[in-house]
Amino acid sequence: MKKLLIAFLIICCITAFTQKKITWVAIGDSITYLNEHTDETGNRVSKGYMTRVTEKLPHIQYINQGHNGWTSGGIAAEIEKLGIIKADVYSIFLGTNDWWQGRPIGTLADYQNNTGNNTVYGSFRIIISKLRSLNSNAKIILITPMQRGDFVYIANMTNNAYGSYKEKNGQQLSQFAAAVIAIGKYENIPVVDLYNRSGITQKNMVHFKRLKDPQTGAYKNYPYPGFINIPFHPATDEYPYPAAAINMTYDGLHPSDKGFAIIARMLVKEMKRYK
Repeated sequence: MKKLLIAFLIICCITAFTQKKITWVAIGDSITYLNEHTDETGNRVSKGYMTRVTEKLPHIQYINQGHNGWTSGGIAAEIEKLGIIKADVYSIFLGTNDWWQGRPIGTLADYQNNTGNNTVYGSFRIIISKLRSLNSNAKIILITPMQRGDFVYIANMTNNAYGSYKEKNGQQLSQFAAAVIAIGKYENIPVVDLYNRSGITQKNMVHFKRLKDPQTGAYKNYPYPGFINIPFHPATDEYPYPAAAINMTYDGLHPSDKGFAIIARMLVKEMKRYK
């Protein structure tokens, strides 16, 4: 009898301290996609934010629904075809490509009235409605886009874009972040605000951008904002972000290990509450 009682107590203790497995579906663009494709970073990144989160919270297992180059509009348009499963937690990390592609932000009324996939607000309504149809009790986390510097793709320098220090199509990236925050407030959904609270800024995206001095033709390392008006010629110039330039990003846009660690830390702070 005594042995049975001891065995029962041991089982109770094990049960009490065993955390329930949580399934997390991470929806996003290339920043999410790269978690499983670090080779596409020129091996400048060792692991993405989802891997880092689950290392800290091993009871959480993630599914990567990151789609390289996609906007919230692209995700919303294909939401029924993506194979998104019922999960305990969903995160939505979109917006930077919407800004670069010049998609209209719209207004909160587009979200409230479910006006369709013509604005960012409307796209988020479609995405969130789908997730709630899969699991009405699931936790949803919104993640604002990061600030971004001058992007130059490491595998193809003709694929480049200026940073969020100026407008695209008359819109600031900060407005897209504000839209995500507004949706979170309206829906009482937590927001991980990378744009305003991560400490990842224009100044520390990279240590410098290596460009030819227009006067001398010699390469020079230009810290932000000194490189803004210096031309870059992808057909003839060297890659402007050598390893020494890497700081919060490795290419002006996508996080480095240092940047991914910050994103993961902010997500862990929210997700450690989920039991």
